[in-house]
Amino acid sequence: MKKLIDPHGRHIHKLRLGLLDACNFRCVYCMPQNPKFMEKSKLLKREEIFRLSKALVKFGIDEIRLTGGEPTLRSDFLNIVRDLSELSLSKFGFTTNGLNIDKLLPELKSTKIKNINFSLDSLNKVGFHKMTGSSQLEKVLEAIFMAKELGFNVKLNAVLMKGINDREVNDFLDFSASYDIEVRFLELMRIGEARESFDKYFISAGEIIKRLEAKAVLAPVKRPVDSTSFNYELKNGAQVGFIASESRPFCGGCSRLRLSPEGSLRPCLMKSEGYSLVGKTEDEILELLYKTMALKPTDRIYEVSESMNIIGG
Repeated sequence: MKKLIDPHGRHIHKLRLGLLDACNFRCVYCMPQNPKFMEKSKLLKREEIFRLSKALVKFGIDEIRLTGGEPTLRSDFLNIVRDLSELSLSKFGFTTNGLNIDKLLPELKSTKIKNINFSLDSLNKVGFHKMTGSSQLEKVLEAIFMAKELGFNVKLNAVLMKGINDREVNDFLDFSASYDIEVRFLELMRIGEARESFDKYFISAGEIIKRLEAKAVLAPVKRPVDSTSFNYELKNGAQVGFIASESRPFCGGCSRLRLSPEGSLRPCLMKSEGYSLVGKTEDEILELLYKTMALKPTDRIYEVSESMNIIGG
């Protein structure tokens, strides 16, 4: 397999595959409270998802993460996972809010899915409801513990917002130490709904690290060059990562492309430009793949107007 190398020398081998834009949460940084979701008829069909993914893997993609919206809301989610499990992938996972997956987890054990990232922005009911609009924290926690018990590689993603959940950082680290689950703190991004309130709620990874260093020793953990996070371990066993998209952008080493729910191949989370792969032949897909890679920025784009649920997490 030839490596996909973009015009700036970056090895492109990861795909974020958005299955739909719909979600059963209303996270304050992600989508409007009354969103209008894409018509189901516009979403990629299961067969086209597999055909396009197979072609992209043939040309050099070796990691796929399914995103949304909430990917498990697709009625054919398990079948999509089973299809993609036939591909030669070095890593296969998905990101979820965890609300619907308790019944799916036993079935997922027989697939190539090994990595599950849970979006969990608060560990208390009040904060959870404020962040997500949902009162189902206990059900989400049960799903997290179930996934861990079944042997999946589980990570938690928490978007930190100043004055809302940033005071829970130590609670998350205690949770990590107690249950041997990595917690990653994400900076709020200037995307969609978060743009207007960004200045009010943004808190940098650097500020959180300063808080932690005042009380504990953070031992750096070596990560791949194209990792989105930089990580530390604490003496109590806590594992913490930071995805500092605003203050410490990682564009220079980015190895990702995105396939939107309607089949547009995009170069970046922050760029809406892309090329539709729907109905394209393999030769056409390869040509559009290189055209998309050529659009990948090397510096951080300031903001994007599309809501996060449309772009995919």
